[in-house]
Amino acid sequence: MLGLGVFLGLAGEQWREYRSHREAAQASLRRFRTEIANNRKAIAAVKDYHVAMRARIDKYLAATGKDRESVSVNLQGIQPAFTERTAWELALATQSLTYIDEHLAFALSRAYSTQQEYDELSRGLLQAMYVRPPSENVTVFLGSVGVYYGDIVLLEPKLIEMYDSVGAEIDRALGAARNNQP
Repeated sequence: MLGLGVFLGLAGEQWREYRSHREAAQASLRRFRTEIANNRKAIAAVKDYHVAMRARIDKYLAATGKDRESVSVNLQGIQPAFTERTAWELALATQSLTYIDEHLAFALSRAYSTQQEYDELSRGLLQAMYVRPPSENVTVFLGSVGVYYGDIVLLEPKLIEMYDSVGAEIDRALGAARNNQP
């Protein structure tokens, strides 16, 4: 009788712990879904501007002498997308990422790593603007912005694709979790 009581107590504790882990995973997935949707929206909002500005800057830099004066760049700011990573940081800090499916956790890690690369490129250009402001030499400045846009216009579609893919995986995981509720 005592053995049965201990067994039932351990089973109950194991069930409580499993339920707690599952709730932590679901809460993290809901935060990821919101954050990824916001990040996708931020990048999609500036993507076309970056493509257009890259083309204008390339045209300006390819021109020489008097021809350069006729090329209008009309830069309306750099317009980097400012992304969030709070859900990722919280999942790491609370270790709730360990309760998420490995494939999904890997996809999240890849998306956030690519997003970090994007953020670092943006931060680098913004910091360089303060060291060498556009007023010193506009051609050098536009050359730097052109290099930045060259990288960014490759990363933005990739990030949007990653956000869409991981968002769909999160929705599936949350749907499966809802269907498996006791």
